[in-house]
Amino acid sequence: MSSAAASSGKATDGQLEERLDLTRETTEKIAQATALLRESSPAAAALPSALSLLSAQEKKCRTGNDTPSLLLVCRAMLSLARDADGTPAKEVLRETLHRLSTRRSQKSKAISCMVETVLPWIVEKDGFTPLREGECSFSVEARDALIESVRTIAEGKMYLEAEFARMSRSRAILYEREGNVGEAASVLGEVHVETYGSLSKREKVEFVLEQMRLNLMRKDYVRAHIVSNKIKKSTLEEEGMSELKVKYYLLLASYYQQHDRDALELAKCFHAIYGTFVGAAVDSVNDQSIASGVGDAMSDEATAVLGWKEALTNTVVFLCLSEYSNEVKDMMERIRLDPRLEKIVECRDTIKAFLKNEIMHYPLPHQTALESIPAFSTGTLSPDLVTSDNNQPDKTLRSHWHTIFHTRIIQHNLRVLSMYYRRIHLSRLSQLLSLSSADAESHISQMVSSGSLYAKIDRPKDIVRFSKKRSEEEVLSDWAADIKQLLGLVEETSYLIQKENMVQSH
Repeated sequence: MSSAAASSGKATDGQLEERLDLTRETTEKIAQATALLRESSPAAAALPSALSLLSAQEKKCRTGNDTPSLLLVCRAMLSLARDADGTPAKEVLRETLHRLSTRRSQKSKAISCMVETVLPWIVEKDGFTPLREGECSFSVEARDALIESVRTIAEGKMYLEAEFARMSRSRAILYEREGNVGEAASVLGEVHVETYGSLSKREKVEFVLEQMRLNLMRKDYVRAHIVSNKIKKSTLEEEGMSELKVKYYLLLASYYQQHDRDALELAKCFHAIYGTFVGAAVDSVNDQSIASGVGDAMSDEATAVLGWKEALTNTVVFLCLSEYSNEVKDMMERIRLDPRLEKIVECRDTIKAFLKNEIMHYPLPHQTALESIPAFSTGTLSPDLVTSDNNQPDKTLRSHWHTIFHTRIIQHNLRVLSMYYRRIHLSRLSQLLSLSSADAESHISQMVSSGSLYAKIDRPKDIVRFSKKRSEEEVLSDWAADIKQLLGLVEETSYLIQKENMVQSH
């Protein structure tokens, strides 16, 4: 046993492991290895000897449980392999890293230290973006190999889960730079970052957003929607998450635009973005005092990727494109109370027209302006998804929403007519809707099938009936209820007259 001072270590079979203090010896060995490289020309020729010298010291520190000295030796070995001249030395660095990390009974602290030492040599300060050629002292091939090595070392180790996630993201970035989006999405899909405790909420959200983006780019819509559910809406409402919230809802809007074409969900996405820009949800905005100075307060936000005016306009447009329901009507009513809506005339007038129980004439006065918004004909609503291939307007998508817009106006008019008419000739109804009889009948049938309208068509008589035919029992019950109400009013009136007579008599 050496003369180095011994101290207690961890327990094994009831015994305390001996821990040696090899600090002085380790410092000397590192100095010898450094001098060996410095005196040799070229330095790469003496690299095997220097690493062999330190490898023996590493084993001594590892078996002697001197963790601080072990960390010094590991860092020194990696630094020597990195600083040695010649491209072959870069392969030596990767081999050294692999050999040290797979040593028998290697300390977890030593493995963590080696990973932390190598990371600044291959990625930027954010921890996952690979250093570009010129910024890195290695060749591109050596950098990529090191990234893969570090990812392999970190895989399955709980204390390196954050590093594994970041290296997986680095690997995905490299695949994407090569144009292999499918492999990039697969690499990130293997990482269940939502279960990692060593990552901050923000970093987890950023990682999941990257998974969403790559899945959307390779048109794997089912997986993109599943991944989107990993992010809690409450997390996005926390302080400092505004940027990520906007990015999330733009990606989600791209999913609904490209895959489901769900207008109501699109309206909800843009409404959430609008709420982020104005600093509060529109639901609680009915205080007219807020209206003053709104334009000046949000002028900076208008220069963002999606300004508040564009977000509000998109909300109104897709809300009008949504199939009528109590939820849609309630959302329209709340937006109508927003004082900021007064700044967008076409949206204000359109919302009011849809909320009035009056027939709307097609096309609407502002329909051309509303259909000219980019979201009406663009599938990639998020700038992170834009490429040279999908940057052009989609004529098919534009045609789809144009048809839906006309359909929603017709459906609104049919609901209004059902409020004012119990029976109407189909020819007259077609005239009011500016449609042919066949088209009017088709739209009525669709609304009846969906349950949003009650109607029966008598073709021989050319009559549309909007009210149900009531049975004798229903008519009698309503008559009895009306008589009961009338008698109640008569009784109350008689009582008040008698009371007034008594007061006047005294």
